Amino acid sequence: MRLYLLGIFIISSVMVIAQENDSIVRYENTADKLLKNNKGFTIGGYGQLDYNQPISSTTMNNGTLDVHRLVMLFGYNFNEHLKFVSEIEYEHVKEVFVEQAFLQYKLNNYINLRGGLMLIPMGIINEYHEPPTFNGVERPMVDKYIAPTTWRELGLGITGNIIEASLKYQLYVVNGFNGYDGNATLNGKNGLRKGRQKGADSYISSPNFTGKVEYYGIRGLNIGLSGYLGKTQSTAYDKLERNDDIAIKSADSTVVGVSMVGLDLRYQLKGLALRGQLIYSSLDNTTAYNQKLSSDLGSEMIGYYAEVAYDVFSLTDKFKSQLIPFVRYEVYDTHSKVEDNIVKNNAYYNTFITAGISWKITPKVVVKSDYQFYKSNSDNEYSQMFNAGIGLMF
Repeated sequence: MRLYLLGIFIISSVMVIAQENDSIVRYENTADKLLKNNKGFTIGGYGQLDYNQPISSTTMNNGTLDVHRLVMLFGYNFNEHLKFVSEIEYEHVKEVFVEQAFLQYKLNNYINLRGGLMLIPMGIINEYHEPPTFNGVERPMVDKYIAPTTWRELGLGITGNIIEASLKYQLYVVNGFNGYDGNATLNGKNGLRKGRQKGADSYISSPNFTGKVEYYGIRGLNIGLSGYLGKTQSTAYDKLERNDDIAIKSADSTVVGVSMVGLDLRYQLKGLALRGQLIYSSLDNTTAYNQKLSSDLGSEMIGYYAEVAYDVFSLTDKFKSQLIPFVRYEVYDTHSKVEDNIVKNNAYYNTFITAGISWKITPKVVVKSDYQFYKSNSDNEYSQMFNAGIGLMF
């Protein structure tokens, strides 16, 4: 029922908007801008500093201050056809990750070949995750536990823009989630999140496929449809004899089939901004996986949110900046459906209500604050959190 209601909301919004608009808007992230730059060497980056304070009427709680992310993007254009993009991230001052590192070769105006460490095109935030591009200090929880952001794997494929049809597309063959490396990496609490290999000594036992199509032919509107299909990877297959049926059957029980679909919508009309997203995953072979590895992975996961924001400074010409109050309602459930061998855990169904304000001093520098109410179905009342932060991109 939740899925149908959100689908009706998104489809109805699109129909109304389509009757009122006939121009084009496009959304870009930092990597897109590096790819468009024709200089030899280019740089970009983004950063995020957070303050998170739990609020309780019964207990005292320390807040946390964190340089959550500091990211540098480096690009190099070898010629008009061949370009390189990389993204190096420092998290919490002490962790270093490579989030992107790929080559792109332009065949013509409609087709580009791409290979390397790439972002999986699922939902909004996984590709457009720079702090000024979204409201709220923290990224939506749906993009943490269901998508799961920031999700990237090694692979190759094609991407392009069919301007005449106002369509962008991506289609890749990629490495899959690590489902078993001697231990179970997937469970009900974290879903698929702990299985991201991130290109760090990653291994492969079977290829996975992912793609996305985006339509931007209506002024202010961007609609995305994403898909992901494949199996998790397992070290249990390594060095197995091909005729050892018993060992192969045992290895098969450490693998989960993943089918994921995402629908997202962004709409901008003057000061009004609407955003919605739905991510649904169906997982196969979870009964065998849970029995073999003593896990509690669900067979279906779902997450969705809807957000409304308005730039109050758009009502006057006196201000160069933007002041954007917003409210977001989101739900995610990593135990949307479970098989008979485990019990559905109500703690894995979570509701978040986030209300806050973003002051965009410039389009690329933002000061944020928000207040969150959140609870699981096993809680009696909502917990509360105050967040504040600074974000920038260039």
